Amino acid sequence: MESLKALLDEKAAQYNCPRFIVDDPISFPRSFSRKEDVEIVALLASVIAWGNRKMILRSGNRMFHEIMHSRPYEYVMSGEWESLDDRMNIHRTFFASDFKYICRGLRSIYSRFGSMEPLFSGCSVWDGIANLRQELAAANGGAFTRHISNPIASKGKPASACKRMHMMLRWLCRKDGIVDLGIWDCVPQSGLMIPIDVHVARTARLLGLVSRKQNDRRTVEELTARLREFSPEDPVRYDFALFGVGEAGEQFICTLVE
Repeated sequence: MESLKALLDEKAAQYNCPRFIVDDPISFPRSFSRKEDVEIVALLASVIAWGNRKMILRSGNRMFHEIMHSRPYEYVMSGEWESLDDRMNIHRTFFASDFKYICRGLRSIYSRFGSMEPLFSGCSVWDGIANLRQELAAANGGAFTRHISNPIASKGKPASACKRMHMMLRWLCRKDGIVDLGIWDCVPQSGLMIPIDVHVARTARLLGLVSRKQNDRRTVEELTARLREFSPEDPVRYDFALFGVGEAGEQFICTLVE
């Protein structure tokens, strides 16, 4: 336990640094200062944060600076997005129709609440994600988008790991003063969940941090609980460690374990 904690602390410090920002989607919300802009960009950047990182950055630049004219909040509230061709591709399977769905939902949320933050206040992060999905759906005729996963089990499907939403929450709630922005107070760092994808999950299993084989909500809760043993006040700081070690490759991980 002590050697594993030392390894995770070392790698977290190594990757949780300013140079991490440049090639990561967090660079998009960090390029804005107005709270509403930061929130909107954090949501949209997290939604497209899958696949090749260079492609993610290219798609994000197009979305935020060409389509939204570098004024996300004004763009959402103006309804300019209504004129987009639904078939326009923005990022992989994320099309203008999906973008318009989120913009429509965000306009409703900001008209009613002034921010997305109240949706995550006074509840678990899982319930906050469910609230966000519900508000977006309510503004779109009750239809849910496939681009924001369901944190609640339904119709025989397990509750999702919600990797991209937990990444967004890490950006907005974690107050490290280095990489993450920490502009929200609705969720304490201790209450955040680890954003788990295939690579983070594989690294966690090789390091003996996770026993379950599925990458779902229960696995996120299991891994976060283990990481809280090392840092009760800030378990998701180890997202940087698991990501960095995972990028180094399986052979490197096996060497560390030995």
